[in-house]
Formats: sequence, structure tokens, C-alpha cells
Amino acid sequence: MSLAAAASQGFLSPSGVEIAFVLVGIATLGAAVVSVTTKQLVHAALWLVVALGGLAVEYLLLTAEFIAWVQVLIYVGSVVVLLLFGLMLTKAPIGRSPDADSGNRWAALAVAVAAAATLVTVVIDAFRSTWLDLDGAVQGSAEVTGISLFRHWVLPFEALSVLLLAALVGAIVLSRINRGRER
Repeated sequence: MSLAAAASQGFLSPSGVEIAFVLVGIATLGAAVVSVTTKQLVHAALWLVVALGGLAVEYLLLTAEFIAWVQVLIYVGSVVVLLLFGLMLTKAPIGRSPDADSGNRWAALAVAVAAAATLVTVVIDAFRSTWLDLDGAVQGSAEVTGISLFRHWVLPFEALSVLLLAALVGAIVLSRINRGRER
């Protein structure tokens, strides 16, 4: 967009997509907050579905259709179903759970706010002078995502997969230790 076109449109006049983006973002943030503050585990998982679905809508509003569908298929479809199966198999209470509350709520909130502030500061500092070339291929397409992922992000992607595998093995070990004590 040229400078003259931006000046005629007005710098602070939002478009419908920008308004929808902000509204969906507020709803997604609300669902995420309810997901981590509710004392009912099944409700927390269902609010997580709403939060992850809202994130997929945000990707659609950013014209990243491929990433939006990956978000729906992998996170909403697989991860949340796995979480619900885990809740059912561990015989977690369906209603309010006294174990779901902790006296460390304020300490956890302080750590979360500090981590979020640090993350925002690092991301803003890292990308302050970065400009995206939007004239090339369609951003968010499978081709651009694959090229970016396998050219620049292979090592973090593989490190994340090893971390998730370690978490899965740790969860299995912890569940077997508890079953051994019950017998």
C-alpha cells in the first residue's frame, strides 16, 4: 500500500477484518483464562477447545488457511481428545475437584505475568526492524510454511518433538508409579 493510499484511508480507521481479529482475540483470551481458572477438569478441557478454535479463527483472519487447519486437526482434534481420554482413564472427578486448587495461585500468576512480559519484550526486540515481503508467495500456504519450517526451523522443531516425547514418557512413568503404590 502506498503512503498516499494509507493517508487517505486513515491510519487509525480499522477495517472489518481488524475489528473481527480483535473481537475474536478477546474471546479467545477469555476462554483461555477460564480454562486455567476453572476448578472442573472437564470444563477446563472444553474451554481449551474454545481457546484453540479461536486461535484457528485468528489464523483464518490472517489468511493462513493451512496453519488454521493444522491448528484444528492437530490441537483441537488430537491433543484435546487425548487430554479428555487421559481424564477419563485416570478417573478424574467430573465435578468440582478440591485437588484442582492450590495455595500457590498468586505465585503462579506472578510467574505467568513475568514470563509473558519477557516473551513480549523478546519478540518485539527481535522483530522490531524486520519487514515481511508480502509480494511473494501467499503467506500461510503449505509451500511457504514448508519452506520456512524445513529451512529455518528444523532444529527447534526437532527439539520440541524430543521434549514432547520426554513429557509423554515421564507421564507414563508417573502413572505406573502411582498404580504400583495402590496395589
